[in-house]
Amino acid sequence: MSVSDKTGKTRRADSVCRIIRSLVEPTVIPRADHSISRDQIDPDALKVLYRLRKFHHQACLVGGGVRDLLLGRAPKDFDIGTSAHPNEVKRIFRNCWIIGRRFRLAHVKFGPKTIEVATFRRLVTPDELAAAEAEDERAAQARTDAGNKAPRRPIRRDNTFGTAEEDAFRRDFTINALFYDIATFSVIDYVGGMEDLRAGVIRSIGDPGERFIEDPVRMLRALSFTARLGFTLDPPVQRAIKRHKAEIGKASPARMIEELYKILRSGFATPIFRSLSEHGLLESIAPEVERRKTSSLWRSLELLDTYRTRFESAPGTLTNPILLGSLVQPVQPLDLTPRRRDDKRPLDVKLGQLPVARRDVERLRQSLRIQPRLQDPDLGTRAQRAVMHRGAFGEAMTWLEIHSDDDVSLGRWKAHLALGKPEQSVVKRRRRRPRRRKGKTPAGS
Repeated sequence: MSVSDKTGKTRRADSVCRIIRSLVEPTVIPRADHSISRDQIDPDALKVLYRLRKFHHQACLVGGGVRDLLLGRAPKDFDIGTSAHPNEVKRIFRNCWIIGRRFRLAHVKFGPKTIEVATFRRLVTPDELAAAEAEDERAAQARTDAGNKAPRRPIRRDNTFGTAEEDAFRRDFTINALFYDIATFSVIDYVGGMEDLRAGVIRSIGDPGERFIEDPVRMLRALSFTARLGFTLDPPVQRAIKRHKAEIGKASPARMIEELYKILRSGFATPIFRSLSEHGLLESIAPEVERRKTSSLWRSLELLDTYRTRFESAPGTLTNPILLGSLVQPVQPLDLTPRRRDDKRPLDVKLGQLPVARRDVERLRQSLRIQPRLQDPDLGTRAQRAVMHRGAFGEAMTWLEIHSDDDVSLGRWKAHLALGKPEQSVVKRRRRRPRRRKGKTPAGS
């Protein structure tokens, strides 16, 4: 680690210590004074909360779920914070899996649904931070010396457990640091989040410049919350974004592509991407989009948002190829000429340094190639069946519904689907008879 990196980490750790010293008594909003009802909380999340409480652990609904319930919105996720350590959560729930090394979390499974349970993290002092980093480096070196055969262990510096109060001060924005306590049914506010929620302000916990350097994706999240909730940016947050906007280019590319897909799937893609462009972040994230943006891009994103708002939650039809195409097709149209499987030509979709999956581009290309056939009123019956059996047919239909104004073709194909879905019209393969072993005489001969 360079001297400048160590200096920066020490400076941020000192800031954390100042926050520790400034901790005050929380504001507790009793059940009678807030709008959250247990009827609004996912039943499986309630089961987790109650069971943790039964085993004498503090258990709270935390983060965006509390924020959305207080705003009268349906939460996307119900995340839980607890005083129980990950291994204790695993002992309490048989349907629990521990994930992550850098930040250990417990995932409690209910069929396809996952309730995320995170242990409260505490703030660390500069000395503790330096000691933990040194130990992590020694463990990594020992693993290297052992030929990577030594068992991995959790990274200590990101798994320092603590109290709900300390956990609140680790979070990014005040409106995301509210706790709903299942023991008292009250909302606990350590950082002034309720006041900012009422005022409609996105305010950072701690110095926003330091928080954005720690995690540049927080700048993108700030602008996303502003657009989705109709809030305003706290002036220090706005100035910090302007000052540190280039830092977004240092964020993990894999994490950034997932964040973009979340935005495109949110129903607020148009205002969020406009805000990213206005604040100078889009140039670092996806310069190809920023430099070629026209009215066609905004029209494409508006059509995507219109489709998304027809559903209470993001539908399965909004796959990554559909989202990717809605963003890139208006600024860098794909080459739709047929490609062989062994074609080694590079992808014709580029979003800065973000890892665009080849399979998503190929699926998008197939969906776009089907469009002329979907809009051909003279397509024969056999050709229709062939189109319906194409792997990309479902996504092609979604693209037609979102980006085409050809309601006649859309209605015609929906009628075909109503008469017989593709999987119902597949010709069943004849079952092959098992091969007879050599030297064996068939029974009855």
